[in-house]
Amino acid sequence: MSSSPFFNRHESISREIKIYANLLYFDSLETTPVEDHAHLHELLRAAVLCNNARLEKKSGNWIIHGDPTEGALITLAHKAAMNPDLLNQEMPRSDVIPFESEHRYMATLHHDLSGHAFVFIKGAPERVLGMCSLQRINGEDIPIHVDHWQQMMDEIAGRGQRLLAIAFKTVFATQKQISFADVETGLTLLGIVGMIDPPRPEAVKAVLKCQNAGIRVKMITGDHAATAVAIAAQINIGDGSVLRGEDLDRMTDNELKEAIRSVDVFARTSPENKLRLVTALQADGQVVAMTGDGVNDAPALKRADVGVAMGKKGTEVAKETSEMVLADDNFASIARAVEEGRGIYDNLKKSIIYILPSNGGEAMIIVAAIIMGETLPITPVQILWVNMIISVTMSLTLAFEPPERNIMSRMPRSRMNPYSRRL
Repeated sequence: MSSSPFFNRHESISREIKIYANLLYFDSLETTPVEDHAHLHELLRAAVLCNNARLEKKSGNWIIHGDPTEGALITLAHKAAMNPDLLNQEMPRSDVIPFESEHRYMATLHHDLSGHAFVFIKGAPERVLGMCSLQRINGEDIPIHVDHWQQMMDEIAGRGQRLLAIAFKTVFATQKQISFADVETGLTLLGIVGMIDPPRPEAVKAVLKCQNAGIRVKMITGDHAATAVAIAAQINIGDGSVLRGEDLDRMTDNELKEAIRSVDVFARTSPENKLRLVTALQADGQVVAMTGDGVNDAPALKRADVGVAMGKKGTEVAKETSEMVLADDNFASIARAVEEGRGIYDNLKKSIIYILPSNGGEAMIIVAAIIMGETLPITPVQILWVNMIISVTMSLTLAFEPPERNIMSRMPRSRMNPYSRRL
């Protein structure tokens, strides 16, 4: 079970980012003068200011400090010949509402050099759209066309792109702090950003490998449902069905237990949803391995039979909560670990099967001699010789024997009876 497929997030940043603003379409791989599109300039400005990431150039390579998604927005601003550092100087941040999975957006308060104050928001499109009453077109605010934006969101997400909506709101210049009440209503939508986030090729192969081994891989993500389904199709997870976090919230424990038997993709999930999913799978008799990297993943990681944290981008909380840490943040490493574990188990059985007959024979001969009152046919030195020289050395060769070729084509062993195979 996986909290998310393993993507090339850092690689995707420099490949393709697309903007859908005010019913117009821009491709960042094309040369688009920002000055020719005032609304695009406003959107990029908001994306830069409502952002905690930064770029640094070392030895000719660009390095992202912070969240990769936010880094993608900063990259886009650079491609549009905008200077993020200058923007932050012209409109310094006064206050911030950090992103939380419960609220699904981030908001920042800024004052420009003229004394005007603005609040910029970015977050899940369906959440931000519900907070907007207007949309920006050619410098003017008009009533928002929600149906059009919903249709556009479905179209973008259907291509497997991750979505972010960006909006803003003007406030009084005297305001120095913002609260949730300040941003819940009256926003103006600037646009929606869609960015590709392709799965690693080795992750696709690893998922297939796990499925052949009887391991059912489930994808739990905070992305849009259509995006989750599209990505899941690329890595052969699920049958196209998806459950959203709000769907899970309405289900009883028994209903959830039934649903997880047929659904493998879960979108817009909260930390509570992840914990319930892990608990439901365990209640259904499954052995659950959960991957995660954030603080919000910690409860589910701790609850799972095997918590697997990311070594590179994982938080310290996630690492300390987990039983395993992936040094390379690669799902394929989990598949290799399963293969290695099965090989070790097989070799242990081979060694035990080899050692037991010889040791059992020795014991039976000694017991028989004692019962019949005869002299022991085997001296202590001979027993030590057999055990230390013959049994140990030969079993060591079995312990290091390569795994069988079909080891990842077997079904997992039953949790109740480890010597049987689960069908």
